[in-house]
Amino acid sequence: MYGGKRLALVTGAFTLLLAAYEQTNTQGLMTSAAKAYLSALPPELRARSTFPMDSDERQNWHFVPLERKGVALREMNSAQKHLAEALLSAGLSQQGIIKAHTIMSLDAILKEMEHGTGPERDPEKYYVSIFGEPSDQGTWAYRFEGHHISLNFTVVNGRIASSPNFFGANPAEVKQGPRAGLRALAREEDLGREFVKSLDDSQRSTAIVDRTAPKDILTFDSRKAALNGQPSGIPFAKLNSGQKQILSDLVAEYADNLAPEIAGTRMEQFRKSQANLFFAWAGGIERGQPHYYRIQTPVFLIEYDDTQNDADHIHTVWRDFTNDFGLDLLAQHYQSSHH
Repeated sequence: MYGGKRLALVTGAFTLLLAAYEQTNTQGLMTSAAKAYLSALPPELRARSTFPMDSDERQNWHFVPLERKGVALREMNSAQKHLAEALLSAGLSQQGIIKAHTIMSLDAILKEMEHGTGPERDPEKYYVSIFGEPSDQGTWAYRFEGHHISLNFTVVNGRIASSPNFFGANPAEVKQGPRAGLRALAREEDLGREFVKSLDDSQRSTAIVDRTAPKDILTFDSRKAALNGQPSGIPFAKLNSGQKQILSDLVAEYADNLAPEIAGTRMEQFRKSQANLFFAWAGGIERGQPHYYRIQTPVFLIEYDDTQNDADHIHTVWRDFTNDFGLDLLAQHYQSSHH
């Protein structure tokens, strides 16, 4: 019996140790994955996939099917592609990996829907770019980007910045064919609607800032996240406990797309900024109606828009007002180095 208890204790300690390792080793995983990816590339592809840390290209982000800088998955052989996707996975949770691959797969559905009349659709037209030299200490960054995905990670002396962080879905719901019913970003839509419907008439009149939703997220692909005027919508303090829980679940849905260590930092930001948090909605509140919402704090901004293609085309983004592309972390680093 004692042996069984001892085994249970040892097993429990190992589990806790493993959990702690997983929580704190994201930066190490990123560095190892980036080095492995680069080492697998021939010189020509390595040159196209790497940029100086101070390159203007690092903040040149987008989420539409354009030709981008870096190397696309479709240009890689099988081994290189696996290592590129390992680098993608280093910054994401299992949930985030599933969403990313589901979003990428939607390009094949769009190609069928458009019968070749739209932009080039290719589930492997996603580009990897690395800025600086991947290392455990020092500064470097990487980007994984293509249609409806833009993931930007910056590493500064072991600390990670993870925005801008964009996920989109077109179609938001697959309406026909063998994948009918597939929704890549279902909870982002459903929890947002559940929250606004949980508000009473007075609360809703404050939360709904416009009866017409904007045509896209307001920050679009701006290099610096900014919104005009003072925050609008309903403040967190005016919610009841049930409504606060739904809103917390909604923020967690965005945070939990990323690796546990990063998600934990984001949720800590959320907890610390609740006194100055506002939720705003625009458009209809019934499913199928064009709609938009944002969650705004002094630190971060979440935007969601579903208006295009008869409200079947979602854009979502997480922005940090001062730490997009790790600018806050880099400023601290340079100031410390100078002193």
